[in-house]
Amino acid sequence: MTTTDQRDIELTIAGMTCASCANRVERKLNKLEGVTASVNYATEKARVLFPSTLTPEDLVRTVEQAGYAATLPQQHHSGAPGAAGEDATRSLRDRLVISAALTFPVVAMAMVPALQFDYWQWLSLTLASPVVVWGAAPFHRAAWTNVRHGTSTMDTLVSLGTLAAYAWSIYALFWGTAGTPGMTHGFELTVLTGDGPGDGSGNIYLEAAAGVTTFLLAGRYFEVRSKRRAGAALEALLELGAKDVGILEEAPGGAPHGAHERRIPADQLAPGMRFVVRPGEKVATDGVVEEGTSAVDASMLTGESVPVEVGPGHPVVGATVNSGGVLVVRATRVGADTQLAQMARLVEEAQSGKAEVQRLADRVSGVFVPAVIGLAVATMGFWLGTGHGPATAFTAAVAVLIIACPCALGLATPTALLVGTGRAAQLGIIIKGPEVLESTRRVDTVVLDKTGTVTTGSMSLRDVIPATDESEETVLRLAGALEDASEHPVGRAVAEAARRRFGHAAPVSGFRNLEGLGVEGAVTWHGVPHAVVAGRPQLLADRSLTLPPELLGAVEEGRAAGGTVVAVAWDGRARGLVVVGDRVKDTSAEAVRRFRELGLHPVLLTGDHETVARVVGEEVGIDEVVADVMPADKVRVVAELQERGRVVAMVGDGVNDAAALVRADLGLAMGTGTDVAIEASDLTLVRGDLRIAADAIRLSRRTLATIKGNLVWAFAYNVAALPVAAAGLLTPMLAGAAMALSSVFVVTNSLRLRRFQPWTGQR
Repeated sequence: MTTTDQRDIELTIAGMTCASCANRVERKLNKLEGVTASVNYATEKARVLFPSTLTPEDLVRTVEQAGYAATLPQQHHSGAPGAAGEDATRSLRDRLVISAALTFPVVAMAMVPALQFDYWQWLSLTLASPVVVWGAAPFHRAAWTNVRHGTSTMDTLVSLGTLAAYAWSIYALFWGTAGTPGMTHGFELTVLTGDGPGDGSGNIYLEAAAGVTTFLLAGRYFEVRSKRRAGAALEALLELGAKDVGILEEAPGGAPHGAHERRIPADQLAPGMRFVVRPGEKVATDGVVEEGTSAVDASMLTGESVPVEVGPGHPVVGATVNSGGVLVVRATRVGADTQLAQMARLVEEAQSGKAEVQRLADRVSGVFVPAVIGLAVATMGFWLGTGHGPATAFTAAVAVLIIACPCALGLATPTALLVGTGRAAQLGIIIKGPEVLESTRRVDTVVLDKTGTVTTGSMSLRDVIPATDESEETVLRLAGALEDASEHPVGRAVAEAARRRFGHAAPVSGFRNLEGLGVEGAVTWHGVPHAVVAGRPQLLADRSLTLPPELLGAVEEGRAAGGTVVAVAWDGRARGLVVVGDRVKDTSAEAVRRFRELGLHPVLLTGDHETVARVVGEEVGIDEVVADVMPADKVRVVAELQERGRVVAMVGDGVNDAAALVRADLGLAMGTGTDVAIEASDLTLVRGDLRIAADAIRLSRRTLATIKGNLVWAFAYNVAALPVAAAGLLTPMLAGAAMALSSVFVVTNSLRLRRFQPWTGQR
């Protein structure tokens, strides 16, 4: 089956309560022929790649057969964003509040013998019953669903433990001696081991049944709240866009100045429409300014605090805010094609992915619950076999069931990813997937493309040097006309300079781009066609077009000053030079210093002449410079570094960087660059400040460290707690509290990433 037969969809999954649930849904979907699914417990989403022989409804039915609910994108995107999540949180909160109010007196009476009046045990039963039956209903329902499908999850452990404690208490009250008026018992932090070989019918565990339920409800409630907070950055990103927009419509007959404004919902905009952006309004979609000048504040989208000046011909991005005058913008990209929508899509995809470390946790949690049930049975057998009573054996077994819930294990990676990628989006950093985090930890070398990355990429004309008997006007006019069809920054600078000085460019035929070398074609001037070549001096030398002595010296002078030299020849003879220059970004030197602080070795990579590259390298503090590199050879340079044992990050912005970005261990694309470069990268930096590349690596490493810290805690907690519970050193109620707190700890530890701050100028 070819990849063209595949479709991609994202389902919202309801009813999952732990990592084992997500594992089960994922296995069920992946059993379908040709289906590749990844289910994320924290985001409650399933990303599914499926063949055309299946329909989305088939996927939904498969999820339902596993005992869960699934909704298609069009179903769960309708209505108010987050409304369903708010309802679920409110319902859980109400259940928690009522259960806590009923549980408090039950626990108090069990803990304080002075409160144990003649019939206190019957009041405890009255108060605990609604908690165990109604309060714990979500756990019981999920456990029953699991039983019907022959599986087990965290809810199985909780339901078994609470119902067992409650059932034992019923037995002791009605058929044992616990219902006797005046019965009292003390409260212990550990399992009572002095009950001897009797039947233990004088012990009740209502405080454990109610307390465990309430603790777990509290843990579940705070977990859900924290998960919603963790995903708040993405929700905020999706909400950034303008809701309505004023479009300009031409009056009938096309009368001059007859355009009138009409407001429409922003989602009805189409490419080519002209719309008005007044001071203080959001730009409705990506477009190009046609009229007016202003400053645009892009801080909410890129994290850049300084507004950018724009005027006719400048591109603007949807969701940015107009800070100054009135702008008239022509829409170029709308809906899912806008930069905001692409950012949101990339962030959501990253949040729904899984790092390799989480896949290990998933495999463990898949067999964990059955193993724990086996351990609980073995614990009961051990206590009974060593001569202790059934009450002691039973209590230890219940504690094992409750302490072992693998909730923290399932939350360890997804919550950190949610918070880390969300915070990155706020700072203008788009992390494309969790596997990227692994790469940032290992990187030791950063390769920086020069033009547009270290420098502004905005080339401007510095000088025109004609050969003897030629004029500056002729050299610039013919070179500018030929370069007018070029996309290279150097060519654009020459063409723009010629247009400003001479107006419209002369017609060109037979244009040909010689990748990495220059351009050639026939320029018709004063009715006479001239065969023109413009590019590197090496291009002319390869064609036996020798530069005269006066131009050879000018080439070296231009390069020594940091300029890029374009040699121009026509009609079989070298006629002149055009020197253009680029300016190093003000922040590049600081960015290089930050890379070094992160333990990264910087390398400058450029197609420019080595003299020019060395000037730039010295200015920003880079010693290793690789110059005169053809676009196709950038991949080779990265590969050579990797062969020398380096783990390479590549930062670039152009089409000619795309292959190198893919080849590098970590690709970072400047968001000011081309779509091809952005698509090829692992990290996208929304603004053109190189310092944010260092922040991106720092935040990625911090997120990975948080994930690993969460997993270490989750594994260590379960490994350490199970023997403690089996040894009778924990009561079921304390086990429930510890389990709930472990999940809350993992989520709150992840939330610390929200406080991540980019580096400031002072260190």
